[in-house]
Amino acid sequence: MFLRDYESRDCPTLAQLFYETVHTVNRRDYTQAQVDAWATGTVDLAAWDASFTAHHTLVAEEDGIILGFADMASDGYLDRLYIHKDHQGRGIATALCDALEAACGAPCFTTHASLTARPFFEKRGYRAVKAQQVERHGILLPNFVMEKER
Repeated sequence: MFLRDYESRDCPTLAQLFYETVHTVNRRDYTQAQVDAWATGTVDLAAWDASFTAHHTLVAEEDGIILGFADMASDGYLDRLYIHKDHQGRGIATALCDALEAACGAPCFTTHASLTARPFFEKRGYRAVKAQQVERHGILLPNFVMEKER
């Protein structure tokens, strides 16, 4: 596995990986209605591409297959971190976060972690500073604002 910078041609694959991950991995912590609201199967690819391009976005790849991706804004906000449903537990998320945190000059890192991702971030030294409910298509999704000092 290696990490590389995001390219615009990756966007449709990342959108599909996002959908599949939410509907399989996150399904163990969220209801069907919640994952359907979170990942509808339709994303604005132009908006996602613009966001990925504006952030430091890394893609984990192996043998031409995208295994996961993550993106971080210059202020240390980790926006997205998704690992392919068939490649969980291989250290891919750790490698992506390590690389993004090392490259970012911010004094602290923040993320909005799902119920599923919270234990991963706690092991990385993040702490939950606020529980919240995010509304998507009229459905409430619980998650946590988490932060980590450098």
